[in-house]
Amino acid sequence: MTDTSSGDVAADVLATARRARVASTFLATASRATKDAALQAIAAALADRCDDVLIANKLDVDAAATSGATESYLDRLRLTAARVEAIAADVVKTAGLADPVGEIVRGGVLANGLELRQVRVPLGVVGIIYEGRPNVTVDAAALCLKSGNAVLLRGSSSALSSNEALVAIVRDAVASVGLPADVVQLVPGAGHEAAKHLMRARGLVDVLIPRGGANLIRSVVEESTVPVIETGVGNCHIYVDADADLAMALAIVVNAKTSRPSTCNTAETMLVHADIADAFLPLAISALQQAGVTIHGDARVAAVDPSVVAATDADWDTEYLSLDIAAAVVPSLDAAIAHIRAHGTAHSEAIVTRSHDSARTFIAQIDAAAVLVNASTRFVDGGEFGFGAEIGISTQKLHARGPMGLAELTSTKYVVVGDGHVR
Repeated sequence: MTDTSSGDVAADVLATARRARVASTFLATASRATKDAALQAIAAALADRCDDVLIANKLDVDAAATSGATESYLDRLRLTAARVEAIAADVVKTAGLADPVGEIVRGGVLANGLELRQVRVPLGVVGIIYEGRPNVTVDAAALCLKSGNAVLLRGSSSALSSNEALVAIVRDAVASVGLPADVVQLVPGAGHEAAKHLMRARGLVDVLIPRGGANLIRSVVEESTVPVIETGVGNCHIYVDADADLAMALAIVVNAKTSRPSTCNTAETMLVHADIADAFLPLAISALQQAGVTIHGDARVAAVDPSVVAATDADWDTEYLSLDIAAAVVPSLDAAIAHIRAHGTAHSEAIVTRSHDSARTFIAQIDAAAVLVNASTRFVDGGEFGFGAEIGISTQKLHARGPMGLAELTSTKYVVVGDGHVR
């Protein structure tokens, strides 16, 4: 990438945003064929220049290891030839998805003869602030490109070398098909100052999407003057109802906790109805412990097994992202709902029950992006929902909620066609 920095972080960030704004006008009118050609070029370039990516990534991993990063963090940061190949394959999949831009959401001819259409259009310039995983750099670039948006990428300093190498590849590939390279840019500067100026670039940046832990998301929401779509924090619950099939409940709890503990759709709390606690808790505790899970339980749960850690008040609000789970016995469905309302993060909440009435009550009274009945929270994912890909999982209510696919990276405008109509 060409170094266009001036030494003034604010000026550099705003200049980058202005270039993105100009580039976005070209991308917004690009054909699907051109955008898909760019994505195919990105995938091919990742394969051709994989060694460049791995050399850069090793610098990041070695530096993080020297600074004392945990092995789980290093694993999220580390790229291998197989992981780069998987990233490229995901880009190809994105190219195969339907283009949302230009889709008519609704429309028709009004009584006065005006022709009215609501049409999907790109958001414009999307800023993404994220942590750790360098694969997000390419995933976000591909999704924004396909949906017609220029993207400003602000990754963590720990992945800077990797991100620089990946963005250089993406920009070269985009330019090779005739699109402006500036549709994909890294935000210049290090530390929080650069991110702060991105968050204040209202009028140049249309929306910010933070991807990472609770602290990152909170910081972006509180400091940004650019509209923010909140994603990711998932203190998700599994409630095992009095009428649950216990074998089904056991399979769902174990899967929701252990299939990939570091994801935001992992179950972090298990609530069990008192009527089936004596039968279910020994099964659940044994199965979870065999899977390596540490259980933080209330007094009723702790009484079942001496290895259960006594839960503190903080446990009910913790997104562990690890092989830990909080567990409590509740006297009723209403008590389970009240607990979730008090401690949930409006991400994904599940009930296991054979009672249609309990399921209907849970669905109606739980306020979350996704509510599941007799299914693992791990299904709350853009790929699993059939969207093909996602930029993140929104936990707010405005614009987008739940897994955000290509359609959620667009807005709409109304096109009105008349024949000399006046009002």
